[in-house]
Parts: sequence; C-alpha cells; structure tokens
Amino acid sequence: MNDIRFLLLWRTEAGEKLARIVVDSLRTLGGPLRDGRVWAFVLGERDMPPTLPGLEGVECFPLAVEASCAAYPLAEKVYACARAEEMAGPEIRSLVWLNLDCLIVRPPLGLDLGPGCDAAFRPVHHRNVGPRAGEPLDAYWRGIYRAVGLEDVQHTVESFVDGQTLRPYFNTHCFAFNPAAGLGRAWWAHFKALAMDRAFQEGPCRNELHQIFLHQAVLSALVPRLLAWERVRLLPPEYNYPLHMLDEMPLEQRAPALNDLVTAVYEDAFPWHKIEVREPLGPWLRKRLPGQP
Repeated sequence: MNDIRFLLLWRTEAGEKLARIVVDSLRTLGGPLRDGRVWAFVLGERDMPPTLPGLEGVECFPLAVEASCAAYPLAEKVYACARAEEMAGPEIRSLVWLNLDCLIVRPPLGLDLGPGCDAAFRPVHHRNVGPRAGEPLDAYWRGIYRAVGLEDVQHTVESFVDGQTLRPYFNTHCFAFNPAAGLGRAWWAHFKALAMDRAFQEGPCRNELHQIFLHQAVLSALVPRLLAWERVRLLPPEYNYPLHMLDEMPLEQRAPALNDLVTAVYEDAFPWHKIEVREPLGPWLRKRLPGQP
C-alpha cells in the first residue's frame, strides 16, 4: 500500500504498548489495507530506533512541538498531522490518523480515499461545543470561522449519540485526509494562531471544554473552507463507534456485537460486559487488551 500511511502518536511506554495493539489490529484485521505503512510520532527529542521492534512497516519519528503551543490541549495531534503532510510525497493519497484507543475490527476501506475524495470523517458523538444548524454562531465559532476565512456553511451533520443537527463538526479519533489538499498544514497554522491569540483565549475560549475541543473545531471549520463538500466522505456509524458511550445510546444505535463494526473507540477501558465479542475476535482481543474478563 504505497499510497496510504497510518499515523500514530505516543509519549510514554504505556502509549507505545497501546500503539502496538492498534498496529496489530491493522495487520490482523485490516484486510486489503493490512500492509499499509505506519508513521509513528514519538513526543520529545530522544534517541530512538527508526522502527518499532517486532512489527513490520512501522517507521518512528521524534516529534517536538514548538514551545509556544506545547502545553495546549491536543496540540501534538495537530502538529503530527502537519508534519506527516510535509513528509508525504506525491504518491501518497491518504493519511489516516488513528488514536491509541482505536481498534480496527474489519477492513477500514472507507479510509482509503482514492481519486474522488480528499477526506473522510465521522460526525462527533455529542454536540458538546458544536454549532447547531440554523442558529447564529456563538463567539467561539465566529472567532474560528473568521480566523480560517469562512463566513458560514450550509452543510450539516448529525451527532451520533445525541442526534443534534450541526454545522460540520467532526470526530477526530480516526479520520483520513489527502496531503495534497493542504488540510494538515492549514490546521496547524490556524490552531497555533488561535491558541496564541490572547483575546480569543481569554474570551470565548477561556474554559477547559472549549480549549480541549479547539483542535476539533478548527479542523471542522477548515474542511468546508478548503475542500469541496462532495469530496468529503462522511463515514457510516460502523467507524469510530464509541464503545465508551454504549449506556448513553438509544437502543437502535447499539451494535449487536463488536464484530459488526469497522473501527471502534474504547477510551479508558474496554466494555467487556456491555457488548458481545464473537469468535474469532474474542480470543484475539483478550490476549492484547488490559482488563480482559
């Protein structure tokens, strides 16, 4: 798979262990994408092996976020995507971000962009700070839209768990983007500018919730600003399925079994007693995830 790169990021030994599980799920369950090369970014300036021992096709790169933004929530994710975009040659069509709590359960073919698509996303799980469609933008979103050069947008998405109709607002556990479109570098440039904008930070972005989701909000504003909407693939609910929110979902949205999903997110702990895990996935997963029953 010369035209796709999967992106991972970690800081600690515990993060590396989780990264190994993600890569193992790709290699074992990724179908036609199983052999896709992985670029792993490791935070901090350090001496490190260029590969991840025991796993094929993984290249490791140290990542040092510039000091002005290093402490801002999720700055390292944005910067890693920008770096990957800079590294990508013209032969690479898809950069695929994978959080460390993301499992590949079936071949994630929707993340392979191909010539007719420039990005692939799932809508957010909850509205949180998202901009409701049909309502005026609040000061937070007005500031973001103004910063990226967007007046407003008519396209909408629906948040998965709470069913809110929103202006474009995307989940960032797992997504794909075409490096030729420049989305990654624009994301970092505008995120950094807003993170360092004192008036914005002391005003509409002054609380922790808005700061945590700033990376997501900036990316969501840039997608309709930089990309033709028909070239944005909205992934189905089997992608980025939030296992940590099973108790909050309407019953009709609950997956019968983990095996029915494509990518799943479990955050702090895998909910073993809340979703069925059929053979042969069950034994494979129990050997790898901590806290198995």
